Amino acid sequence: MQNQPTYPLKAVENALVTLKFLQERGDVRVADVADHLGVARSTAHRVLAMLVFHGFAVQDARRVYRPGPALSPLRPAGVAPPDLATAAHPYLRELNLQVGETVHLMVLQGNGVRFVDGVEGPQALHVGSRIGMLLPAHATSGGKALLAELPDEELRSLYPRGVSSGAAAIGDLAALRRELDGVRRRGYAVNSEESERGVRAVGACVRDGAGRAIAAAAVAVPSVRWPKRRLSELAVPLMSAVAGISAALAA
Repeated sequence: MQNQPTYPLKAVENALVTLKFLQERGDVRVADVADHLGVARSTAHRVLAMLVFHGFAVQDARRVYRPGPALSPLRPAGVAPPDLATAAHPYLRELNLQVGETVHLMVLQGNGVRFVDGVEGPQALHVGSRIGMLLPAHATSGGKALLAELPDEELRSLYPRGVSSGAAAIGDLAALRRELDGVRRRGYAVNSEESERGVRAVGACVRDGAGRAIAAAAVAVPSVRWPKRRLSELAVPLMSAVAGISAALAA
């Protein structure tokens, strides 16, 4: 066994140890990593969030972390790795062409959503790319779709101080629960100028082979072109796209 370097960088060490732990366990939670590293949960969460951002981990709707595409084993030439963004991008592109609007792919990160891929709309007036951004889950359509998959206990744990009143339609946890009930009934979520004035969106979950929600796709549109009553028109092509992505991931 090699000797430990004399001057280890603690943050790097934590990340590398977490990577090994993730590969060995297959799936972990923040508490598991905190115990394994002997650090606070806030530190473990930051380590995992960085691994998610760089593709070394993915987080599903139940806040469980699993090895990400960057940790995929080597495959024979010509066989693509099961990379979420790689699998999803052709369907995002097709959805973009079909509806003529901006589309995004996002994953749940705590009580926020990280935008990991997207295709901007072709029209002069369109919603800009949010790739790399982290926004409040309860103020975005994809975030709501993912939150709707959580048991109530886990939902409460994401908002220990309640829900921020910044979102136009949701000011507390009770309002968020009512909103998520509607998401479950419809099968998709709506954001009507809650994350940004002048922007509306429709989002739905992407699922893995076991049926677990691991990401969400959304169509984002300018509100001047899409009144709220018309948003349901985007649901059919969106649901077709997420079904295609889910099937690609399962395969």
